[in-house]
Parts: sequence; C-alpha cells; structure tokens
Amino acid sequence: MSEIRSSVVTGPKPLARRRRTVSYHSGMKPRELIGTAQIPGGGELRLYKRDADFIIALGGNELMSSRLSGSEEALALQTCDRLQGTDAPHLLIGGYGMGFTLRAALARLGSQACFTVVELVPEIIEWARGPMADLAAGCLDDPRVELVMRDVSRAIGAAERSFDAILLDVDNGPGGLVREENNHIYSLLGLQEAKRALKPGGVLAIWSAAPDERFARRLKHAGFQVEEVMVRAGRNGKGARHVIWFATNR
Repeated sequence: MSEIRSSVVTGPKPLARRRRTVSYHSGMKPRELIGTAQIPGGGELRLYKRDADFIIALGGNELMSSRLSGSEEALALQTCDRLQGTDAPHLLIGGYGMGFTLRAALARLGSQACFTVVELVPEIIEWARGPMADLAAGCLDDPRVELVMRDVSRAIGAAERSFDAILLDVDNGPGGLVREENNHIYSLLGLQEAKRALKPGGVLAIWSAAPDERFARRLKHAGFQVEEVMVRAGRNGKGARHVIWFATNR
C-alpha cells in the first residue's frame, strides 16, 4: 500500500471516500483471510483471497483489489509519457501496494531506467513474494529496481534533485484514511520537500480516490505547474472515478 497509502485531516472519513470499492455477486465464495499486518501507529491490514482475487482491507474498507488496476497503471503510464526524451530516468514509487504501478512502469520504460520503490509495511512485500507471487510476476527482482523499507515522506525529505518522477499512491490520497502520519506528504511542507527531491522539469504524480480543490491549489502554491486527470478504476475504462495530479517542477 503504498506506504499505507505522508493539510491535516481529522476525524473519520465517510465511506464515500473509501478507496477501491469492489462489488461482488451473491453466491460467490466467502473471502479467506490469509494474512495480517500491523500498521505503524495503529490499525491492522488484512489480506484476503476469494477465488483468484486478492484484497487488502482495513476494517470494513477495501484498500485495494487485484481485480481493479486501471488507475494505478494509469499513474505509471501517464507519468512515463511525460518523461519522453529523458535519458535514464530515475523514478521513486511510494509505495508498492499490489505492484500495478511498478509493473506498468517497468514495461513502459527501457533498460536504462531505474526505480526506487519505497514501502513502509514489511508484510506488503512478504505477501508480494509469497501468496501474491504470481501477481507480482517477479517485478521486485528486476535489476532496475531498488526496494527501500522506509516511510516515503522521509525518503523524499532526504533527497535533493534525485528523481525525474515521484509517483505516490499513499493512503487515500490527500483525504487520508489509514495513517495520520501520511498527511505530511500532502502538506505544503511535504510538497516543497518533493519539489526539492525532483530534478528540474521532474514530475510529481499523485493518486487520489477523489478530487480535492484545496489540495490542487496547495500544489500550485508549492510552485508546481499542475494538471488534474480523471481516470477509471478498471482497465476497461469503467469503474469508480479516481484522480491523478501531475505536478511539474518548474
């Protein structure tokens, strides 16, 4: 999860803002619990399997599902399209989730690209190498990939002009759902740190479950040139509408 998928947000978020919502037909097999993980700072992630599908949930909220990958792949592909002409691009992806963004970026970019994947929760990687190994398809073992187990906001804060792109699919987007500490990523200070971590002309790409006008204005206030794109949860152009902001380091 993307770092449990770092503006201050208080109080519980309504279910309408929850992450990927998946509808199942009656009569389907019940979900099988196959793993749990404690979130730093509190809360428990649960990995479920139903038939060939995997689900990662927090309480009653399904944070991600292997059935829905369209918007995560769009995060990668549309970012890569904005890097055309960049030699040997270096991308930071935070965090791993189910690996859809990483796999799409690996497939789109050539052998000279390199990727730093930052993930906070060890079990997310254990699940990728264990029960979800077929889904991961070896992406974490690609020689272009470096895996860093760390809070992504700290990794960004420690960098300076290091990345051609930073791709963030953290928590629920600016409307955090899982981990209060993730709010730092979307604060003005966090955005300024991201800008400093990018090379000139670099792209900060941020996934969100829903539009957020205040956050879009905050991106501009941080000095970015901002484009907001609506994408669908499903690969077929259907499903819930999600948002990606592409913020260019001017």
